[in-house]
Amino acid sequence: SGIAGPPRRKMVKAVSAMRLGRLMKQLPTKGVVIRGVRLNSNVSLPFNKVLIANRGEIAVRVARGCQDMGLETVGIYAKEDAGSLHVQRVTEAIEVRSAKPGPIAPYLDIGSVVAAAKQAGAGAVHPGYGFLSESAEFSAECARNGIKFIGPKAETIALLGDKVRARELAEASQVPILRGSPFMETAEQAQQYRLDHNIDLPIIFKAAFGGGGRGMRLVTKESELESSFKSCTSEALTAFGNGAVFFEEFLQEARHIEVQIVSDGRGGVVHLFERDCSVQIRNQKVVEVAPARMHPDLRQRITDCAVRLIQNCEYQGVGTVEFMVADDLTNPDAKFIFMEVNPRIQVEHTITEEVTGVD
Repeated sequence: SGIAGPPRRKMVKAVSAMRLGRLMKQLPTKGVVIRGVRLNSNVSLPFNKVLIANRGEIAVRVARGCQDMGLETVGIYAKEDAGSLHVQRVTEAIEVRSAKPGPIAPYLDIGSVVAAAKQAGAGAVHPGYGFLSESAEFSAECARNGIKFIGPKAETIALLGDKVRARELAEASQVPILRGSPFMETAEQAQQYRLDHNIDLPIIFKAAFGGGGRGMRLVTKESELESSFKSCTSEALTAFGNGAVFFEEFLQEARHIEVQIVSDGRGGVVHLFERDCSVQIRNQKVVEVAPARMHPDLRQRITDCAVRLIQNCEYQGVGTVEFMVADDLTNPDAKFIFMEVNPRIQVEHTITEEVTGVD
């Protein structure tokens, strides 16, 4: 996506018309979903000014969206970003500061960002992605100050940010999950839990409060348990400020499928289909394909699970529900399992925009 927003269909033109036609036939409810999303586009909002708590591409995109809806925009910037494009694309801009050093710290300073919103008289804050977008504390602080956080409630962010509780939510929503553990305090405890519950190797240790492909360690033999547990705990503490870990069974040769959802917080949920993000390097996505080359029945099963899970947590806003598929995507009965929910807009949202036409 270009920073000012790409011309619509730019990516789609790279696919032949015949091939694209075959792909889009797999999306039978496309028009219905788009109409459902667009119906409320002119709804009256309880605010007329939005502070964008971010920088760069996503801040520019949010500013454009707000302006299309007739909303005033407030940007924030660290002093190093005073000349950045996102500062030029808003109605007004306020410098944010932090006692911590560096150009990133001001964007993570909840007090400074909330103070900027109050100073500008903004009735809402859009967090974008990264920075404070998955901070339950930030969402709660906005609510305490009478500012609408454009995204999930603090309680929902906290629930989905805890991978163990998110697994419990999925199970309660009849969404398949891998066998795994609660929080593990030692490698010895993990080994005993594994034996007691007949969970075979390989397993994977995961940061309970992590994400983004970090804080994970694969264990293929018992001699690796101790070192993998320590390494995972250390990275989790460094990257996420919390060293809690758990483990799950490990799927070999799985495909990574994520479903884009939109929810109104009152049980009204639609999906905008899926993206196949299986091509990765060191757990970081490199190539995404939308729509995925999958059987329509498998697509229905996965998207139904995504919608059901989101309905059961009073989710509000846009987000992504991620799954692993342990079989060929052309198999309508392929086994799949829930991984996690990203409770925010994702960098990859532009790919879904290209194939659905929904901004």
